[in-house]
Amino acid sequence: MFSFQKELSPKALSPVVPLILKALVYDEKRGACSVGSNVRDAACYVCWAFARAYEPTELKPFVTQIACALVITAVFDRNVNCRRAASAAFQENVGRQGTFPYGIDIVVAADYYAVGNLNNCYLSISVYIASFPEYTRPMIDHLVAMKINHWDRVIRQLATKALHNLTPQAPDYMATTVLPQLLPIALGIDLHSRHGAILASAEISHALYKLANQNNRPVTELISSDCVDGLKSIHQRLFDRKQYRGFGGELMRPAVCSLIENMSLSKMPFRDDPVITGWQWLIDDTLKSLHLISAGPRDGIKEAAVSALAALCEQYYQPQPGVADPQMQEVLVSQYIAGLKSTEVLTRCGSALALGSLPRFMIHGKLHQILSGLQQSCSQREVCFTEARRDAAKAMAQVCVTAGVSAQRGSDSMVCEGNVSAVYRALLDCMTDYTLDSRGDVGAWVREAAMTSLMEVTLCVVGTAPQLLSPDLVNGMMCSLAQQSAEKIDRYRAHAGSVFVRLLHSNNPAVPHIPHREELLAIFPTDGAEGLNWNAPSQAFPHVTQLLRLPQYQYHTLLGLTVSVGGLTESTVRFSSQSLFDHLMLIQQDTAALGQFSEALLHVFRDNLRNDRVSIPFLKMLDQMLARACFDTFTTDQDHQFCVDLLALCKEEIKRSKDTQKLRSAIAVFCGLIQFQGEVRKKVLFQLLLLLCHPFPVIRKTTASQVYEMLLTYDDVIDPDVMDDVMTSLSDTNWEEDVATVRTHRNQLCDWLGVQKPQLVAKGPVQ
Repeated sequence: MFSFQKELSPKALSPVVPLILKALVYDEKRGACSVGSNVRDAACYVCWAFARAYEPTELKPFVTQIACALVITAVFDRNVNCRRAASAAFQENVGRQGTFPYGIDIVVAADYYAVGNLNNCYLSISVYIASFPEYTRPMIDHLVAMKINHWDRVIRQLATKALHNLTPQAPDYMATTVLPQLLPIALGIDLHSRHGAILASAEISHALYKLANQNNRPVTELISSDCVDGLKSIHQRLFDRKQYRGFGGELMRPAVCSLIENMSLSKMPFRDDPVITGWQWLIDDTLKSLHLISAGPRDGIKEAAVSALAALCEQYYQPQPGVADPQMQEVLVSQYIAGLKSTEVLTRCGSALALGSLPRFMIHGKLHQILSGLQQSCSQREVCFTEARRDAAKAMAQVCVTAGVSAQRGSDSMVCEGNVSAVYRALLDCMTDYTLDSRGDVGAWVREAAMTSLMEVTLCVVGTAPQLLSPDLVNGMMCSLAQQSAEKIDRYRAHAGSVFVRLLHSNNPAVPHIPHREELLAIFPTDGAEGLNWNAPSQAFPHVTQLLRLPQYQYHTLLGLTVSVGGLTESTVRFSSQSLFDHLMLIQQDTAALGQFSEALLHVFRDNLRNDRVSIPFLKMLDQMLARACFDTFTTDQDHQFCVDLLALCKEEIKRSKDTQKLRSAIAVFCGLIQFQGEVRKKVLFQLLLLLCHPFPVIRKTTASQVYEMLLTYDDVIDPDVMDDVMTSLSDTNWEEDVATVRTHRNQLCDWLGVQKPQLVAKGPVQ
């Protein structure tokens, strides 16, 4: 560093410092990445070296420039390493120079760890530093000049939010200098600059409105009439230039929707102005045209349009407080309900969320019509409409909460006795959505939305008219949540568990008719439930399996556990099965409890025959139960009904099946059922011998191997005199040969085991 000081004399600082300041903000996009971060990092190092190389008096003329530049880089740089390098350089200068304005305060606020979070830098730290007058305008100017036109969309959006937060620090400067500067850019030729300028204009205008509102003044006293006209003309100018189309439209649409929202929230004097019609057209066209957007965050566009609609209605569609414009109410409600029947899934999504965003005065008198449309959208189980069902479930809760609750019957403006059951039925039906496509279990999106909606609607109803909730509705809701809290996907299990506990512990007032409330509170106490990590199978399943003791929850909990115990994820299978077997060990000596459990088990199997989502995991779970002798109490009885029913269901499940996974699981179950006494054992052997001549060679080979192991485990199954012959035949025969060859060996096994030989069934003539 001494050599650096000799080479660059203090007199050379005047031409060098401007170059270093320029390097601190250098950024250039090449392809899909930026090449400026190394330059900015090196410039931070030079500033760090300045603190060590020069005396305070030599650096004093440049202190304010360097301090502002380092603060801007530490707070607003896109690269975390550059932010931390600038923070370190600023700290070094504060410690060695002692002349940086408010240096200690800024070092504490923008230390190495604080600047690691980009959102925190833009939205929190920047506001604190801008409260010091030396830094306010340089920070604002940097955002306007360098960040609202940045190539990274996230940086542009954060910059506009930062300008919103910084407006109270310099309202006059924002209103008289920054806003007039932004409006020409908002109509400029550069796409990124135009996008950032529109967002920034909207955010600054809303921030100025808040300041004016605090003093009971209209926003037009702070924003000049020219700026108001400029804000109002943005939409029409973009429309005339056809800039809502193509890739650019994917940025312009959400930006102008944000402008609409902020102008509405700012109560701009545009009532009865033609611009309102144009804004409404943009919102409607965006919701209709979402499927035409080929790239980009379509969800962000949809959410922006829906938020704009809510604010627009609130400000411009109620001639009197609480009274909707009847014409606009009829047009909008009918239009969005029709959109729920569109052939495009994204149009359905947008229409559903639009209905959910309508303010209360727009719902008044139309509640039945809206809920019916959303319920129909929820009930259409086509794979292609999964997202529409999800958003319809969300919207249903939003509509109910917005409309409010009334204990009186027959209201078409509030949730009441006449419509509450239909709402719950639709949401509970969504809880049974297990739609699969190439993306996996997409039905989980619908189930998650239904869980949240059930919680929101229930808390809303309980807070006003708890008598509307019948025992059947509450029982169905809690049982469905119990099932979801026992299933295999961590995220959705955690969500279901948190909703279940939230409803259980709701005391303001309490949710009525919850089955076994006292027992549930013992399983999920108020103190322990808050710290329960539902995402961790090791913590969740020991609590969930305790629900098996409660008759109301036993069936649904077992149904949820089935797909977890018979699943694929190692940790989920291990902890769910261990918790289940711990429960079964506790009831081994309780004949009544074990009988009740076995009935629930058969009920689950019977209800889900040929439903591979449940039946295959069920067979895997059943195999583990039989291997652990969980039904040992039943094996001493001759032809126990549980085994008879189970065998019949297994036969029905694999009838004409070509699913090798299912057949393998069924073979393991048949081998486990051999431990039961009586005539049923002969029937089990018959099924196994039948599978020895299955058309699939792999099934024949698997059956022979499993039967061999079974006979080693249960040596009392056959006569000891033929044991060696049977074992030799099973092990030495090539069961992958053609069926005609292996049939001879199979028939010989039938003779040795005393089992009737399967007979070929002649197929009738084709009619």
